[in-house]
Amino acid sequence: MKDQPHRLKWHMLFFITLFAMIAAIYSASQTINYNWQWSRVLPYIVDTTPIDIIAQGDGTVEVQSDGTINVILDGSDTPEIITGAQEVLVYDGDIVFQGDVLARKDNVRTGVLVKGLLMTLQISVISLFFAIVIGLVAALMRISTNPFNKNFSLLYVEIIRGTPLLVQIFIVYFFLGTVFDLDRFTSGVTALSIFCGAYIAEILRSGIQSIPPGQMEAARSLGMSYPKAMIYVILPQAFKRTLPPMAGQLINLIKDSSLVSVISITDLTKAGREVVSGSFATFEVWFTVAALYLLLTSTLSWGVQRIEKRLASNG
Repeated sequence: MKDQPHRLKWHMLFFITLFAMIAAIYSASQTINYNWQWSRVLPYIVDTTPIDIIAQGDGTVEVQSDGTINVILDGSDTPEIITGAQEVLVYDGDIVFQGDVLARKDNVRTGVLVKGLLMTLQISVISLFFAIVIGLVAALMRISTNPFNKNFSLLYVEIIRGTPLLVQIFIVYFFLGTVFDLDRFTSGVTALSIFCGAYIAEILRSGIQSIPPGQMEAARSLGMSYPKAMIYVILPQAFKRTLPPMAGQLINLIKDSSLVSVISITDLTKAGREVVSGSFATFEVWFTVAALYLLLTSTLSWGVQRIEKRLASNG
């Protein structure tokens, strides 16, 4: 209780500093003479643009009093009925041609940035799963007494960690993708999984080797086989110890997923570039993209912290 006023002062200092930083950023933004138009970004998050209803052929229209449109196409006895239009652009008896706009309907759908966010989330989740599997296998091979397993795992880790991810994406897409007929999505997931798996392998290896050898000896003395002792005794402790660096690596994977845009996967980064080219709201779009990436990484970080607390409470 005695430390409470002291802690309160530090909290107040933190908020004052944060406010000063925000004020400094705002002041700097005013010096560049930029006209901020955040409203340009909203349609790319939630698209409320009305849908145009197009005539599918030549014919005539009958507009009823309730707004229902009957399109009678040439050579057809069955009219095409259009209902629910908020704006009717033709009149009763009008002759229309294929491609003419007959009416418009209100519609709410996800924008380009949200679609890119969902693609990034999909790629990240699948890549995370396979990266953990690859990393676990490589870590177990690395601590194996079999020279083949140990050397093969060492070669994999050194090659992957020693080359840029962008180069690996190109190799997987243009070489392996051609050999095994992989599409863009599969190639991107493969490259990210292999890349992240090498780092996870080293994290898990260090975690496994940090467990005292007596743990394995005690498990074996109780009659457990080596695989059972590893699964039920060693790995749970290793995962618990390596959770913070694992979380950091998984967060890096989400951010590294932006590189798959180079092989024309419309993830969040590529969607941002498309929006910038169409709206010319450069700063607004990239600030929004950064906020969406922060949303993903913060959610993952929060989830890992919850897992850490639960494991700590379970001893």
